[in-house]
Amino acid sequence: MLADPTRYGEWVVGPSGSTPLDDAWPDVGSRLRYTVRLGPWSADGVTTVRHKESGRELELEASFKSLGTARIFLQLRQWGDEETLVVCDEHPLRGLGSTLHNAASEALLQLRHRGMLGRLAGLVEQECAGARHA
Repeated sequence: MLADPTRYGEWVVGPSGSTPLDDAWPDVGSRLRYTVRLGPWSADGVTTVRHKESGRELELEASFKSLGTARIFLQLRQWGDEETLVVCDEHPLRGLGSTLHNAASEALLQLRHRGMLGRLAGLVEQECAGARHA
């Protein structure tokens, strides 16, 4: 799921869609464009892969116009024999998001992550169930 740049809009809370800008996703330096919609308003941002260890770690830098940039680090850990634990760490790097970062915005970010990881788990479980029935 993390290796498919067209699926980010399905599990990341915020974007409504994503499009690869490079053929090499998720290689370091590859990018995807994402769209955030709020009613009739929409805007695009770009996410760039900064670090990758296939099947283990993915570090992204998301850039969204005047809000600035954020670092998103995803780590996959084996959990038991058949489960995977996904650890997500995100924090603003530059711009307005970094300037306004505080305990309240961190709490909202944690709520966003819960929704995001729940969506990701649901999509992965659907994929696995489909593969078992194919």
